[in-house]
Amino acid sequence: MSKAILIVEDESSVVVAIQFLMEQQGYSVLVAEKGEDALELICQYKPDLVLLDIMLPGMSGWEVCECIRTNPAYCNIKIAFLSARGDEAEIARGLALGANAYITKPFHNDHLIAKVKALMGNAVEQSGK
Repeated sequence: MSKAILIVEDESSVVVAIQFLMEQQGYSVLVAEKGEDALELICQYKPDLVLLDIMLPGMSGWEVCECIRTNPAYCNIKIAFLSARGDEAEIARGLALGANAYITKPFHNDHLIAKVKALMGNAVEQSGK
């Protein structure tokens, strides 16, 4: 069974590109455009990794991350923020909320693939704790 990635992103052009990249790597891909939809898919499918935009309609990516991290049933789900908001305070906030990685847009495809592979292939926390 292939590992599953949930892409939470409201820009369809970004979704199409990431979905293509991830499927090329052999991952099964789920997509949500809103935070609320993401939580429903997480409950239903328990993906291995959530690629999470911050700026979403309705519930923000910050809130989605908090919901995942406060539910013990989802403790094994990896979270990587994908955001155009790349200043140090934003990155620190994302990691403090429990994200395993923070990738700024625009990103190079090779960088995204390498980060996803690292997160998917390593059950140990990336922070070294």
